[in-house]
Amino acid sequence: MKISVIIATYNRPDALDIVLQSLEKQTDKGFEIIIADDGSGSETRELVTHHINKRKNTIQHVWHEDLGFRLAQIRNLATQSARGDYLIFLDGDCAVQPDFIEQHKKLSEPGYMVTGSRVLLEKTITDQICSSREWNYDDFKAKALVNLFKKQLNKILPLYIKIPNNLFRKYKKFEWRRIKGCNLACWKNDALKINGFDETLIGWGHEDADFVFRLNEAGIKRKSGAWSTEVFHLWHKMANKENAEKNAAIVRAKILAKAK
Repeated sequence: MKISVIIATYNRPDALDIVLQSLEKQTDKGFEIIIADDGSGSETRELVTHHINKRKNTIQHVWHEDLGFRLAQIRNLATQSARGDYLIFLDGDCAVQPDFIEQHKKLSEPGYMVTGSRVLLEKTITDQICSSREWNYDDFKAKALVNLFKKQLNKILPLYIKIPNNLFRKYKKFEWRRIKGCNLACWKNDALKINGFDETLIGWGHEDADFVFRLNEAGIKRKSGAWSTEVFHLWHKMANKENAEKNAAIVRAKILAKAK
């Protein structure tokens, strides 16, 4: 089983650096990395080149011209380049725990996708991590309780408690809630079966829910990765959400059409 980690990024090299460092320190080394770059500038390209030259993981840099927020399209291009059987979609501002790949592999199962969750980091701790340009998970974990009291993290228990694979993780039907494209996994053949992400969904919002819904309609069931695969979502300014409701309406229309 070969895993391809597809990291979506756009002009956030400081955060991407932290994410790539966290992937370098995985307990399970059986994966490749594909940077799905939605049109970043030269600073990101230089950072990726640095990691390609210095790191042990196989890294590909898939880039297209900056013509606005086209996350669906760049993820599809990265999927086409993936050599793995199993895809893990990750955002370029989401650092991972050392057993992230190991836990995802434990949850992987033919006929299933996995939707993971995240720990939200506030601005102060994010600035500290990104300015240091060093990811030290042991130090982060040791200070987690203090940072929780400082309201720099929204939760910490998933760092200490890992719930094994079990039947309670499996959803019985499609649910929109708790779908996070920043931590989502599926088999490559299943993604190709539904032609990947819907590229008509341009701008921020809901391409992940649409992807999960269409996988579900294709017979791929959903499994929760919570309390197992949590990522650390670095703080950033709110995205431009002017297309979010339009995208949501498109997804709702698909759901309603299938319900008839």
